[in-house]
Amino acid sequence: MITPPDFADALARAAAHAPFLRVALEQQPDLAAELAVGIVPDPLPFDPDLPIGVALRRARRREALIVAIADLAGALDLAGVTQRLTAFADRALDAAIRAAIHERTPDAEPIGFAAIALGKQGSCELNYSSDIDPILLFDPATLPHRPREEPQEAAIRIGRRVVELLQARDGEGYVLRVDLRLRPSPEATPIALPVDGAISYYESAALPWERAAFIRARAVAGDLALGRRFLDAIRPFVWRRGVDFGAVGDIREITRRIRDHHSQGQAFGPGYDLKRGRGGIREIEFFAQIHQLIHGGRDAGLRAPATIDALDGLAAAGRIGADEAATLKAAYVAFRTTEHRLQMVDDRQTHALPRGQDALDNVGQLAAFGSGASLIAMLKPHVLAVGAIYDSLDPPDTAALSSDGETLPAQLESIGFADAATAAQLVERWRGGSYPALRSAAARQALEAVLPGLMTALGQAPDPRAALIQIDAMLSRLPSAINFFRLLEARPQLAQLMATILSHAPLLAEALGRRPALLDGLIDATALAPVGDLQALIKEMSGAEEGDDYQGALEHVRRVVGEKRFALGAQLVAGTSDPLDVAHGYARVAVSAVDVLAAATVADFAKTHGHVPDSELLILALGRLGGGAMTHASDLDLIYLFTGDFAGESDGPKPLGAVHYYNRLAQRLSAALSVPTAAGPLYDIDTRLRPSGAQGPLVVSLDGFARYQREDAWTWEHMALTRARAIFGSDSARAAVTAVIDEVLATPRDAAKIVTDAAGMRAEMARHKPPGGPLDAKLLPGALVDLEFAVHVAQLTHRTGFDPDLDPAIATLAEHAIVPAAIGEAYRLLTRMLVLLRLVAPDSEPPSIATQALIVRVLGAESWSALVARFDATRQEVSRFWASVSGGRDER
Repeated sequence: MITPPDFADALARAAAHAPFLRVALEQQPDLAAELAVGIVPDPLPFDPDLPIGVALRRARRREALIVAIADLAGALDLAGVTQRLTAFADRALDAAIRAAIHERTPDAEPIGFAAIALGKQGSCELNYSSDIDPILLFDPATLPHRPREEPQEAAIRIGRRVVELLQARDGEGYVLRVDLRLRPSPEATPIALPVDGAISYYESAALPWERAAFIRARAVAGDLALGRRFLDAIRPFVWRRGVDFGAVGDIREITRRIRDHHSQGQAFGPGYDLKRGRGGIREIEFFAQIHQLIHGGRDAGLRAPATIDALDGLAAAGRIGADEAATLKAAYVAFRTTEHRLQMVDDRQTHALPRGQDALDNVGQLAAFGSGASLIAMLKPHVLAVGAIYDSLDPPDTAALSSDGETLPAQLESIGFADAATAAQLVERWRGGSYPALRSAAARQALEAVLPGLMTALGQAPDPRAALIQIDAMLSRLPSAINFFRLLEARPQLAQLMATILSHAPLLAEALGRRPALLDGLIDATALAPVGDLQALIKEMSGAEEGDDYQGALEHVRRVVGEKRFALGAQLVAGTSDPLDVAHGYARVAVSAVDVLAAATVADFAKTHGHVPDSELLILALGRLGGGAMTHASDLDLIYLFTGDFAGESDGPKPLGAVHYYNRLAQRLSAALSVPTAAGPLYDIDTRLRPSGAQGPLVVSLDGFARYQREDAWTWEHMALTRARAIFGSDSARAAVTAVIDEVLATPRDAAKIVTDAAGMRAEMARHKPPGGPLDAKLLPGALVDLEFAVHVAQLTHRTGFDPDLDPAIATLAEHAIVPAAIGEAYRLLTRMLVLLRLVAPDSEPPSIATQALIVRVLGAESWSALVARFDATRQEVSRFWASVSGGRDER
């Protein structure tokens, strides 16, 4: 049940327990009368008939009384209070800037000078008696200034006047306290900074804590276009794609210094500092900001400036627990509400509970708790809960590794290294700075901080020696290892997962060596959950930073794809996902990448060449991509088509004929999908399944494709067509090509010719692509290729069971007794083995004992020998099926 606002009680408490409010009520009897009858007046414009300083101060006095009484009465909640206070501060700051410019240059437009709000003003969370923390910027090219006056001098004078108008106390009081110390190097820099100089500072020399400050930055006053230009320019500094745990460490260090410096306010009870005390407001804000710095570079939805909104967003995204968010939000409301009561008493910027009993009781009564003891009792569980949650960010303490050459091997042996002497030699090599990434003092300091946890994780890895060798190779290639070490120090569980990856998956280890930032994507449990559906993936891949050009959009897709593929591989190695689910995940990631890159390439290409009227690009996926079940190493089998008249012409500044247009467009898209960049490689593209193969044009019209498939295609091309599906194009275009495929596959055929052609083709393939080893689940006799050939022959000869996904296709054929019932399970086992072994045994040879154990566990076998026996039996089953379909014509 919602309690209605009680203005009479609020006015009585204000008059009895808040001298500042009592005087304000006496000075403004008409306003007090409105409040007494439950009216909460809206803000008024500043009185233009009064000097600006007087108008601002009287407006502030009016707003202070309205907000306080509405707050005490329950007519405004915390958000309503802070937003109204912030709106007033924004208006007052803007009015002061305009007045300061007008006083000096009356005829000039108030441009070229802007205020960037940081802190609580930036996040619209100002408290009752807060100061504001703006950064003042100016543009020398547009700032109004007097003759023979340098823009810098004018900007400083404008800034000083703004501070005077807001902060100076006179008979009318003051407007806002102004703190300009959050600007770069405040002890050495002028109070107003040239915008380009400020941008240069934040791009090159800013301190990590300043990143956290700009989470809450907002252009609020003066030349807003100038302020927004500045914020747009420094956005990459604030929201970095790679996680910078140095910044996170700096924030934690700030907390430790605050606790030490304000030690008297740390202990809970009378005198407790609600803002700076352990478990107080600052720690809630820092907790949210730390997680925003970790995740916000990759998820723009987590960049909310306000604390409550940030906690909600982090919880909704699964970055923090819902219970943690609820606990912190409840505490934040309790602390901020109490803080407002403290400040209402005398309009003082205080955050500490009174030490004296009478003063504490007075605040308790103003807050409607009846006494100071009741107020403290309400706050205590919140303080304890916040302190525990915030302290959980610290990694557990670990014993340092010895630097003594005789003691170190014994330590390493005790944590799992059988060859402790070799492990000790590597550690000493790292400590000696043998690699460029380890030669700076900061790198060696970061190394020592992470060594105990890292070596413990490696020692407990399934194959400690392999993991140690891989991480040594990785360190040898890194240009800098500081952030890598800080990441592992901040997230010790990552070291364990990384050690497992390094033990089992050489492809992932190689990728991690090229791009250590891939580890960032594994910092929370969501990385080991299934990747999203197509819609979610496309949205994420489309989420490049605002203002990014075509190349920036491509780099964003490459980063996301690299992270998703790495995470899917980690799921296999960690044993958290069925390889079949991972195979489908690989395919969804690839389809999403094609969709987003194709759309971006079409749009960018159209800037120069326009569009071909009544025509569009259409992309078919075949092979494992078409079937929706890929491996980590799968390439993309694509056919590019276009709809409409092949004789058409584009309508852009540089028009092209339709055939030339789409071939140029497809070449550009293939490059976008395949050319390696700093973000890493994407996919190998295979377009040889197009009409006429490598001898034909890269792109053909839909009509030409249909004609080729009806009249000229070989048997193997129709076999490939059984796994074709449209993955890019409008719904109508997809429907049109699907109708062509359905018609072609339903056409009656000479069964004997299909069998003869398929058998000859399989024999030819076997001669040119022999099995890679005894575990090749794709190319060995009776492995996946034989199974796929047999299924496709059965589909074409019986003209049924067509589905790009072989699992349901086989089920349909089995229902009609066209294929043995056991073939479905054979397909699933062979696919699971192929997906897993491509990652952990890419040479198809038996892996280490530790990796064998992983394979057995992931595939649900009793033992390695039992798995090998099951593999052999499955291949025999598939071989019998292929022999029955091919009539023994396979001459391998």
